[in-house]
Amino acid sequence: MTQAHSKDYEQLRISGLHAFYGESHILHGIDLEVQRGELVTLLGRNGAGRSTTLKAIMNMVGRRTGSIMINGEETMTCAPHHIARLGVGYCPEHRGIFSGLNVMENLTLPPVVRSGGMGLEEIFSMFPNLYERRTSPGTKLSGGEQQMLAMARILRTGANMLLLDEITEGLAPVIVEKLGEVLVKLKEKGLTIVLVEQNFHFAAPLADRHYVMEHGQIVEEISADELEAKQSMLDKYLGV
Repeated sequence: MTQAHSKDYEQLRISGLHAFYGESHILHGIDLEVQRGELVTLLGRNGAGRSTTLKAIMNMVGRRTGSIMINGEETMTCAPHHIARLGVGYCPEHRGIFSGLNVMENLTLPPVVRSGGMGLEEIFSMFPNLYERRTSPGTKLSGGEQQMLAMARILRTGANMLLLDEITEGLAPVIVEKLGEVLVKLKEKGLTIVLVEQNFHFAAPLADRHYVMEHGQIVEEISADELEAKQSMLDKYLGV
């Protein structure tokens, strides 16, 4: 397979993506691309298809058609574990930590899917709360600490593209602010981030670009510097 045509800096390119759960047709021809090191959000009301887009990238939907290129490689026939090996880390809404294990055990367990995973020292400097709670079982952590642990586990695996689904939902403002700081640090390290986020005030200052979704389609692409001009249109789509 030739990679000559694929731009070096493009990490994700989705073309004509349709996704189905059983008879339900959820995504209707999604086209989007994310450059290496970019932070891009998927905005839209509940049910617009944003979370399904992340799941489709991981091949975790019923059926999908179209094309999803990751690092120039077509992944439509790949199993989820193979997609993870390409450096894609998925943080689902329900966080996916081992609640019976303590923080330290959670952090030493993830499979290293590729080299370059963050060391514990780096993780603890990024998430000081986790260091303080390192011997606490997952069940004893607050929602915010569980969210930090879920993200830390992904960073341990060596993923360099993060798919984050509603990471701020239900969390206290001080924790939301902390997660924002973490995303800025990860971006500075050159990680690529695709963020599904209901909290627009959290997402807006962090993102390079926003894709607005409605009824399983992308209806608008807005760059950071167009935000102000397009605010009223955005409010209409988001039902603000």
